Amino acid sequence: MIPEVLGYDAEGRQVKASDFAGKPLIVYFYPKDNTSGCTAEACSLRDGYEALCARGFVVIGISKDSPKSHLKFAEKYTLPFILLSDESTEVNQAFGVWQKKKMAGREYMGTVRTTFITDATHHITHIITKVDTKNAAAQIESLLDS
Repeated sequence: MIPEVLGYDAEGRQVKASDFAGKPLIVYFYPKDNTSGCTAEACSLRDGYEALCARGFVVIGISKDSPKSHLKFAEKYTLPFILLSDESTEVNQAFGVWQKKKMAGREYMGTVRTTFITDATHHITHIITKVDTKNAAAQIESLLDS
Protein backbone atom coordinates (compact mmCIF):
# COMPACT_ATOMS: atom_id res chain seq x y z
CA MET A 1 0.00 0.00 0.00
CA ILE A 2 1.33 3.44 -0.86
CA PRO A 3 1.51 6.29 1.68
CA GLU A 4 -1.60 8.48 1.97
CA VAL A 5 0.15 11.85 1.47
CA LEU A 6 1.66 12.22 -2.01
CA GLY A 7 2.80 15.84 -2.00
CA TYR A 8 1.60 19.33 -2.89
CA ASP A 9 0.12 20.55 -6.17
CA ALA A 10 0.83 23.80 -8.03
CA GLU A 11 -1.65 25.66 -5.78
CA GLY A 12 0.05 24.36 -2.63
CA ARG A 13 -2.79 21.95 -1.76
CA GLN A 14 -1.91 18.64 -0.15
CA VAL A 15 -2.72 15.73 -2.47
CA LYS A 16 -3.56 12.33 -1.00
CA ALA A 17 -3.85 8.84 -2.44
CA SER A 18 -7.48 8.79 -1.27
CA ASP A 19 -8.16 11.66 -3.72
CA PHE A 20 -7.84 8.95 -6.40
CA ALA A 21 -9.96 6.28 -4.71
CA GLY A 22 -10.76 3.35 -6.99
CA LYS A 23 -8.21 4.36 -9.63
CA PRO A 24 -4.90 2.63 -10.35
CA LEU A 25 -1.90 4.95 -10.20
CA ILE A 26 1.42 5.42 -11.91
CA VAL A 27 3.55 7.35 -9.43
CA TYR A 28 6.94 8.29 -10.79
CA PHE A 29 9.71 9.92 -8.81
CA TYR A 30 12.31 11.97 -10.64
CA PRO A 31 15.28 14.06 -9.46
CA LYS A 32 14.77 17.51 -11.02
CA ASP A 33 12.62 19.55 -13.40
CA ASN A 34 14.22 20.62 -16.69
CA THR A 35 17.16 18.21 -16.63
CA SER A 36 17.75 16.02 -19.69
CA GLY A 37 16.72 12.64 -18.21
CA CYS A 38 13.76 14.03 -16.30
CA THR A 39 12.53 15.95 -19.34
CA ALA A 40 12.85 12.85 -21.55
CA GLU A 41 10.87 10.80 -19.02
CA ALA A 42 8.15 13.45 -18.64
CA CYS A 43 7.80 13.85 -22.41
CA SER A 44 7.60 10.08 -22.92
CA LEU A 45 4.82 9.89 -20.33
CA ARG A 46 3.12 12.89 -21.97
CA ASP A 47 3.24 11.15 -25.35
CA GLY A 48 1.88 7.90 -23.87
CA TYR A 49 -0.59 9.62 -21.56
CA GLU A 50 -3.77 8.84 -23.52
CA ALA A 51 -2.93 5.12 -23.71
CA LEU A 52 -2.23 5.00 -19.95
CA CYS A 53 -5.48 6.88 -19.22
CA ALA A 54 -7.36 4.46 -21.49
CA ARG A 55 -6.22 1.70 -19.11
CA GLY A 56 -7.71 3.71 -16.24
CA PHE A 57 -4.45 5.01 -14.75
CA VAL A 58 -3.82 8.37 -13.14
CA VAL A 59 -0.23 9.54 -13.75
CA ILE A 60 1.53 11.48 -10.98
CA GLY A 61 5.08 12.81 -11.08
CA ILE A 62 6.85 13.71 -7.81
CA SER A 63 10.11 15.55 -7.15
CA LYS A 64 11.46 17.87 -4.48
CA ASP A 65 11.21 20.87 -6.78
CA SER A 66 8.85 23.67 -5.78
CA PRO A 67 5.26 23.96 -7.03
CA LYS A 68 6.37 27.04 -9.02
CA SER A 69 9.12 25.02 -10.73
CA HIS A 70 6.62 22.25 -11.55
CA LEU A 71 4.20 24.75 -13.03
CA LYS A 72 6.86 26.15 -15.38
CA PHE A 73 8.07 22.63 -16.29
CA ALA A 74 4.52 21.44 -17.04
CA GLU A 75 3.75 24.52 -19.14
CA LYS A 76 7.03 24.35 -21.07
CA TYR A 77 6.49 20.73 -22.11
CA THR A 78 2.65 20.65 -22.13
CA LEU A 79 2.51 17.94 -19.47
CA PRO A 80 -1.09 16.76 -19.00
CA PHE A 81 -0.55 14.91 -15.71
CA ILE A 82 -0.15 15.97 -12.09
CA LEU A 83 3.25 17.06 -10.79
CA LEU A 84 3.58 17.12 -7.02
CA SER A 85 6.15 18.86 -4.89
CA ASP A 86 7.89 17.10 -2.02
CA GLU A 87 10.28 19.81 -0.84
CA SER A 88 10.63 18.18 2.61
CA THR A 89 11.45 14.79 0.97
CA GLU A 90 8.98 13.09 3.37
CA VAL A 91 7.14 11.41 0.48
CA ASN A 92 10.44 10.39 -1.17
CA GLN A 93 11.47 8.85 2.14
CA ALA A 94 8.11 7.10 2.64
CA PHE A 95 8.51 5.44 -0.78
CA GLY A 96 12.17 4.64 -0.09
CA VAL A 97 13.55 6.63 -3.03
CA TRP A 98 15.48 9.24 -1.02
CA GLN A 99 18.90 7.63 -0.99
CA LYS A 100 22.62 8.27 -0.98
CA LYS A 101 23.87 8.96 -4.51
CA LYS A 102 27.29 9.54 -6.04
CA MET A 103 28.25 11.90 -8.83
CA ALA A 104 31.72 13.14 -9.78
CA GLY A 105 33.17 11.55 -6.66
CA ARG A 106 30.75 13.40 -4.39
CA GLU A 107 28.18 11.66 -2.16
CA TYR A 108 24.85 13.32 -1.46
CA MET A 109 21.23 12.48 -0.70
CA GLY A 110 18.85 12.59 -3.63
CA THR A 111 15.86 11.09 -5.38
CA VAL A 112 16.50 7.78 -7.11
CA ARG A 113 14.39 7.70 -10.28
CA THR A 114 11.72 5.06 -9.66
CA THR A 115 8.21 4.32 -10.96
CA PHE A 116 5.51 2.67 -8.84
CA ILE A 117 2.42 1.14 -10.43
CA THR A 118 -0.58 0.40 -8.22
CA ASP A 119 -3.89 -1.33 -8.60
CA ALA A 120 -7.19 0.45 -7.90
CA THR A 121 -6.80 -0.17 -4.15
CA HIS A 122 -3.34 1.48 -4.26
CA HIS A 123 -1.40 -1.70 -3.56
CA ILE A 124 1.89 -1.64 -5.46
CA THR A 125 1.87 -4.16 -8.31
CA HIS A 126 5.11 -3.16 -10.06
CA ILE A 127 8.23 -1.14 -9.27
CA ILE A 128 10.53 0.04 -12.05
CA THR A 129 13.98 0.88 -10.73
CA LYS A 130 15.78 0.94 -14.07
CA VAL A 131 13.65 3.53 -15.83
CA ASP A 132 14.21 3.94 -19.57
CA THR A 133 13.67 7.71 -19.58
CA LYS A 134 13.23 8.08 -23.35
CA ASN A 135 10.74 5.19 -23.47
CA ALA A 136 9.14 5.38 -20.01
CA ALA A 137 5.55 5.07 -21.26
CA ALA A 138 6.38 2.10 -23.52
CA GLN A 139 8.29 0.47 -20.65
CA ILE A 140 5.18 0.76 -18.44
CA GLU A 141 2.87 -0.50 -21.20
CA SER A 142 5.14 -3.49 -21.81
CA LEU A 143 5.18 -4.33 -18.11
CA LEU A 144 1.38 -4.07 -17.90
CA ASP A 145 1.00 -6.32 -20.96
CA SER A 146 3.30 -9.05 -19.61
